[in-house]
Order: sequence, then C-alpha cells, then structure tokens
Amino acid sequence: MKVQGRSTRTIWPTADGRAVEIIDQTQLPHAFATVRLESAEQVADAIRSMRLRGAPLIGAAAAYGVALALQGDPSDATLARVLALLGATRPTAVNLRWALERIGAVVTPLLPAARAEAAFLEAGRLADEDVAINASIGAHGVDLLRAAHRKKPHGERLNVLTHCNAGWLATVDWGTALAPIYRAHDEGIPVHVWVDETRPRIQGALTAWELAAHGVPHTVIVDNAGGHLMQHGLVDLCIVGTDRTTRNGDVANKIGTYLKALAAFDNGVPFYVGLPGPTIDWSLASGRDIPIEERAPEEVTSIGGRAAGGLTAVEVYPSGTLAANYGFDVTPARLVTALITERGVCPASEEGLLSLYPERSNG
Repeated sequence: MKVQGRSTRTIWPTADGRAVEIIDQTQLPHAFATVRLESAEQVADAIRSMRLRGAPLIGAAAAYGVALALQGDPSDATLARVLALLGATRPTAVNLRWALERIGAVVTPLLPAARAEAAFLEAGRLADEDVAINASIGAHGVDLLRAAHRKKPHGERLNVLTHCNAGWLATVDWGTALAPIYRAHDEGIPVHVWVDETRPRIQGALTAWELAAHGVPHTVIVDNAGGHLMQHGLVDLCIVGTDRTTRNGDVANKIGTYLKALAAFDNGVPFYVGLPGPTIDWSLASGRDIPIEERAPEEVTSIGGRAAGGLTAVEVYPSGTLAANYGFDVTPARLVTALITERGVCPASEEGLLSLYPERSNG
C-alpha cells in the first residue's frame, strides 16, 4: 500500500542490515513516524506496547527479532532465550508461535556462525509470503463483494462493516479483512465501510486512516451502533480478521467481534472472516481452548488523542476505578458465513478448512 504516494510496508530491514524499521502505530492516525529496532528486546517491547500489532505482522516482527538477537550472539542459549522472550509477548495470536517455530527450525541445525544470516533471510521470506497470502485473500474475497453488489438495486453502494483493524497495518502489506475491500474499490465497485471505533484501543482509527489514504469511502461508528445499522438494512455484509482460528472454524478476534456476529446472524447479514493459513491453529479443537489475553486496565480507563500540546492521554473514569480489559473474544463457527483464505473460500468448519488444507488432515 502507499503512504504519501510511496509504496510502504509495515516492517522492513534497514539498509545497513543491522536493524529493522517499523511504523509506530501508537502515533497513528495523528502522526506518521517510524522506529528503528536493533534488538530482540526492542522488538518484544514494540509488540507488547502495540507499536506494531496484528497477528501476521507480529509473526513477521518476531522472526526479525530472532535474527537481530543472533547477530550479537548466535549461541544455543541466546536462541532459546529469545524464542521464549518473543513467544511470551502476546498469548492469543497464533502467528507468533508459528513464526518462531519456523525460524527456530531453520537456524537450530546450523553452525552458530551461519545462524544470523539464515535468520534474516528466513524472516524476509516470511514477510514476502505474508504479502502474497494477503493479496490472494483479497483476490478471493472480492468475488463475494462483487456478487453482493450485483444484488443491490440501481448500482447502489455496497455497505461493509468491519471491526478492529485487519488492514495492511496489521500485516506486512495488503491486510486480511480489508484486502477484498481494497480490491473492490480498485475495480470500481462503490464500496462504503462502516468502521467500528473498537474500544478500548481505538483500532478503528487505524482503519479509517488506511481507508482515507486509499480513497475508500468510510464512516466511523461507535462499537454498539452496528446492530442498529443491521436492523435498518444499512449493512450488506461484515468482514473481520482473526488472530487465531481453531480447526473447527471458531474464530478469535478483537473483543466485540462476537457481538457483531450475533447481530449479523439475527438480521441475516453475511459474516465473513479473512484469515491467512498461518492463523489457523490446527492443534486446537475449538475456540474454548484459545487463551484470551488480558491487558492493562489503563487502556480502558484512559484514552489517547491529539491536543494542542501534541499527543496525550486523558483519564475518563474516576481515579481508582477497576477495569477489566479482555483483548479478544471467540465467535463460534455457527455464526460465521464463510472463511476467506489465500486458498479460497470455505465453510467455517473442520471439513471446510481441510478442503483447502488437505495436508493437515492428520493434525
């Protein structure tokens, strides 16, 4: 995707080969800033603080974090330490574990002197694959948007609702849930996006920033407005992303996704989930087994924004107020119309997923 006319990814190696740079997403949408990360510890902090976020991007960043650590010390002890460090940063997103297992399998058998270079090469391949996967999700998903628009009378606009940010900022490029929307817009389909603000971290601001940069018409709504819009026929379909999908088709995504799926089901609105293959956790039989991250209560009791003096945080609840901050919820497969993957569209079920990933039939 492009920022100020320049093709831009969310993470890239620096020219000197000693670091990676990322877009600091805590500064968006008010300021576009990049940050140089030179160590695994800095990568881990960026993941925890959500300077970078989104399951695919977290996986790619973790792979680069391993490479950075091995530059300084390629020993077995450092490899084990950094894999554990990065693996503990976010518990729900399965791409993190997948990426660490993949890069660990590549570098572990090598002599220490060869590990850092091999790790950087593998991290780069993983990032490039993420771009290709997400582009393919867009290619398959746009068929659903095209078909939905054909049902609209007189070429009226197609209204799509999304929750959280599953655009290119959550991946290396293109995005998952937003990739079909970008493709539809580029094809000339008059698509309009209802953007949930997505409390408490307001990831909807990132979605709005992305869509504005690409020229896609959109309107921000408070999270609880989605059901009202569906009741009044103002939503044609929903598309969300996922941080982990179990083999039976249950989907973990940003907290509040489950409520959107319930509203969509009650109003006959199709509810789609865009997901890359690495987000599928074949080891879990159902969403009941997905660990749900609990984040700091301060994310609920205060809110960040831009004031006259720059970016600031404002307390919105009385001092000492208790707050629970569950990062994700699980949408049961029965509420999901279909899954949109890089290999095609399938029912949200074990049979559906195995039809696209037959190599996983044995686990």
